[in-house]
Amino acid sequence: MNFATLDLNLLRVLDALFREGSTVKAASGLAMSQSAVSGALSRLRHALGDQLFIRQGNRLVATDYAAGIEAGLREELERLEALLAPPAVFDPQTAKGTFRIAASDFFAELLMPPLADLLQKSAPHLRAQLVDLVPTDYVASLERRNADIALIPDLPLPEWVNREPLFYSPFHVIAREGHPITAGLGEGMEMPMDVFCALHHVLFSPEGNLAAMGDAALHRVGKSRQVAMTVPVFSGVCRAVSESDLIALVPAQLASKVADTFRLRVFEPPMKIDPALIIGIWHKRSDNTPMAIWMRKQVFTLMKALD
Repeated sequence: MNFATLDLNLLRVLDALFREGSTVKAASGLAMSQSAVSGALSRLRHALGDQLFIRQGNRLVATDYAAGIEAGLREELERLEALLAPPAVFDPQTAKGTFRIAASDFFAELLMPPLADLLQKSAPHLRAQLVDLVPTDYVASLERRNADIALIPDLPLPEWVNREPLFYSPFHVIAREGHPITAGLGEGMEMPMDVFCALHHVLFSPEGNLAAMGDAALHRVGKSRQVAMTVPVFSGVCRAVSESDLIALVPAQLASKVADTFRLRVFEPPMKIDPALIIGIWHKRSDNTPMAIWMRKQVFTLMKALD
């Protein structure tokens, strides 16, 4: 027998014949005609090189060869049925697994604390992991970091990736409490352009770039700033600002979250910067995975609250 050319549908017919002992009853159970079942039996006999069934009165009796494969065939068909069955209903209270989130450390502050509380209460056996984005190719994080989702600024995506808009992130300026130049400015007011451009900046850039969205906004009004340092993590940006006279442009939600912790003062930038749209992306292969669906919903709900 050449298994590669065997029509596997014939095995369902063979199993029905074992169960019913009759082409008529087998045909009824399979919603086929009796002639179609008889034709399938003929093809099985040819493929397997055995008569398979001998007619004895009004019933079919399995040959010794057929009887020897009956139990094994039924087990394999049941295994295939279980393998191809729809996923069981997802129960977060009992589910076990790991969900990997690729994102900047911005989300260590804004996402992971409330997510930790949510999982502890609703899904105590699920584990969440925050991993770094691939610096030069955020979308590649889904495969190279084996991430279930990535949280990134909006950008063009390949066909195999799905997206969901989460929140807009404006930018604020941060400076340390007691800064000699900004001490006279009211909290939350717009930092004057001359002050913003005169002071040295620390820039968030995992790639080590010396320019970002703020520089493009300055360029549009004919201005520039002095970048004295780049740091690959937002926590490092905030720490550097808190312990020096450097200032920084950071997402507004982050500035609000860490201002007290790092003893920072927060100001509006002197130029218009379009807020960044943050999106969640995932591989389409996980569209219908129960745990991934549930976790995406929890993460995205928490993130949309930041808008």
